[in-house]
Amino acid sequence: QVRLVESGGGLVQAGGSLRLSCAASGSIFSINGMGWYRQAPGKQREWVATITTDSSTKYADSVKGRFTISRDNAKNTVYLQMNSLKSEDTAVYLCNAEDAGNQVDYWGKGTLVTVSS
Repeated sequence: QVRLVESGGGLVQAGGSLRLSCAASGSIFSINGMGWYRQAPGKQREWVATITTDSSTKYADSVKGRFTISRDNAKNTVYLQMNSLKSEDTAVYLCNAEDAGNQVDYWGKGTLVTVSS
């Protein structure tokens, strides 16, 4: 099993920055890619960014140019650097890990990001 624990959320003003962390533990050697999703109040969960084992990245259009996903393999941690934050970015941010070979997805419990205007 894979366990994911997010951290780094908080309250920030529009235009500010925040860095989220996702620490993975367990059978992480089988993970193909990891990513971030978010769920705002009253809205559906949406995909934000993904990073694969070969370090390729992909972003949702809404965060391109503002967010950067990265990883530190030595620490088994994935990060999401969030710059130029907008009120629309307010959401619970959830870490996701994919084990494509076993067709299993893992989720963290989330960390709350609140952007004030």
